[in-house]
Amino acid sequence: MPHDPDPPPAKRFKPGSPFFRLNKKPGMLLPRKGNAPLPIDVQRKHLPIYQAKSQLISQLRQLHNAVLIGETGSGKTTQIPQYLYEAGIGRQGVVAVTQPRRVAAISLAARVAEEKKTQLGKLVGYTVRFEDVTSAETKLKFMTDGMLLREAIGDPLLQRYTVVILDEAHERTVHTDVLFGVVKTAQRKRREQNKFPLKVLVMSATMDVDLFSQYFNKAPVLYLEGRQHPIQIYYTKQQQSDYLQAALVSIFQIHQEAPLSHDILVFLTGQEEIEALARTCRDIAKHLPENCGPMTVIPLYASLPPVQQLRVFQPAPKGCRKVILSTNIAETSVTISGIKFVIDTGMVKAKKYSPDSGLEVLAVQRVSKAQAWQRAGRAGREDSGLCYRLYTEDEFDSFASMTVPEIQRCNLASVMLQLLALRIPDVLNFDFVSKPSPEAICTAIEQLDVLGAVERKDDQVTLTPLGKKMASFPLEPRFAKTVLISPEFSCSEEVLTIVSLLSVDSVLYNPPARREEVQSVRRKFVSSEGDHVTLLSIYRGFKNVGGNKEWCRENFVNSRNMGLVAEVRSQLREICIKLGMTLESSRGDMANVRRCLAHGLFMNAAELQPDGGYVALDSHQPVAIHPSSVLFQAKPAYVVFNELLQTSKCYMRDLCLVDADWLHEAAPEYFRRKLRTGKS
Repeated sequence: MPHDPDPPPAKRFKPGSPFFRLNKKPGMLLPRKGNAPLPIDVQRKHLPIYQAKSQLISQLRQLHNAVLIGETGSGKTTQIPQYLYEAGIGRQGVVAVTQPRRVAAISLAARVAEEKKTQLGKLVGYTVRFEDVTSAETKLKFMTDGMLLREAIGDPLLQRYTVVILDEAHERTVHTDVLFGVVKTAQRKRREQNKFPLKVLVMSATMDVDLFSQYFNKAPVLYLEGRQHPIQIYYTKQQQSDYLQAALVSIFQIHQEAPLSHDILVFLTGQEEIEALARTCRDIAKHLPENCGPMTVIPLYASLPPVQQLRVFQPAPKGCRKVILSTNIAETSVTISGIKFVIDTGMVKAKKYSPDSGLEVLAVQRVSKAQAWQRAGRAGREDSGLCYRLYTEDEFDSFASMTVPEIQRCNLASVMLQLLALRIPDVLNFDFVSKPSPEAICTAIEQLDVLGAVERKDDQVTLTPLGKKMASFPLEPRFAKTVLISPEFSCSEEVLTIVSLLSVDSVLYNPPARREEVQSVRRKFVSSEGDHVTLLSIYRGFKNVGGNKEWCRENFVNSRNMGLVAEVRSQLREICIKLGMTLESSRGDMANVRRCLAHGLFMNAAELQPDGGYVALDSHQPVAIHPSSVLFQAKPAYVVFNELLQTSKCYMRDLCLVDADWLHEAAPEYFRRKLRTGKS
């Protein structure tokens, strides 16, 4: 199974000058009867992986561990679970296929069920957070990596599973990295206890897999050729001070010179950026000369309703170009047909965590070289393609080779809580693929200590009774604690709703072109007590009309995400009932709700300064209220917030008005310590 790791040669271009030559070399497109797609079983045989099927099966039959490299589009994720099942490998139990993203787990399960001609939830199913579409018959189970971790808490040996496929391992999410250790331990213990062996297959789309191979006892690496066509790479001649402007110029230069059947994929960093550029593109497209032809601009980001996400897969109308503006969601999880051009801004929004300050922020930063090659590869799926990098070759040379694993740049409190719940004897020395810094691990343990989840004796860290209950919830520790203490404030029903609203993608739909209309409609829900109470008010409105879709449209509410909130809420409520909690409503008393939030989120508190700015109490870092918050024009003395977003400033998102007394009451020792060290 040969593989050519060398990246394609590069050329330079300068936005605003004719910077590309069209390459009209024919590609290896699938034959079709008229316009109808081929039958599914024929499509399966056209996938690159099909040529290696018998070779793969004989290798996988013998190996306990293997690492498989295969580019997106090779068919590895959909076909390998089926090959194993058809060959009788792992049939004694369930084959688990983990994915970093829920959209991938759901769409892949649907595709494999279709290929197996079975109803989703029977032979083939999926489990994502708060949604389980499986049955006793399920043998091929697609799931998010976080869900397999939660299962391991109840069954550390993962005895239901005979094969675990860790897919998209190169994305290096926190859950994937922790799963590596959990699965490796389960495999070893099953061998020691003479139980049915566990087969582990790691799948990656990048070449840097030595680490995975070494970690799994020098597991053999199998290379799988993808359907990759030649890609021409172009760099800018000078550095670009404004990558959005450079992207805009590039889109319209291509649009004026390339055939309309060639679609464009642009990589941007987030929803606001994508929606703003989409609006500008649509405005400019209306005023182009007739010989340019029309374009349809389609956004793609995680919080977009699924129906709108699926629009990227639909071909553009004849004589019209499709331009997709996407976050890094299009880097690996999905293959979009028709893409001939990729425009890479070289930027991504990712988590950054500082153990010193204890702050985790979402920040816009440079991609790694590995990510840049992944992005370029999107242009060569079906034919030769072109990738325009909006940065110089020297800049590219200075990029980090690989993306820093999330586990080394995020708050580890959730990870440590999960490891303790898994009864790992020594969490401080857990066998991570890439070990986080000792400071990050100690900070996480300290945070759990402050929340009352752990106790420390000598070098031993153990869960408290409260910590065990917190680990029962598929939530961040601070939210689990907020739910658990809510009976003390007689507001469990409200807190369950608020935590559920914060656990799904945004329930609010804010089309930029209709900003004034949105503000006027939302006015009736807005609370001066903050975003949490405003969201609670919108949810109550949604429930009062029985989830009416027309009401959702009129109030710019995402009805599917709101439906998901209701599902999440009922599952969290079930966990509360199992734990014997008393659930009651505070009725209209929002002060109690805010007091409870202060007791759970006190580490994310900020104080108003004499100059009108804010400072985070934990780290003394300057922070500001995000413009999307209902408190943007207000100046409350103290707030707690859900997360920080770093752009031109460090913004607090999802804020709640609180009293200073509540914060000190929540954690007197913590705030005394902060005052003693001069940090607050």
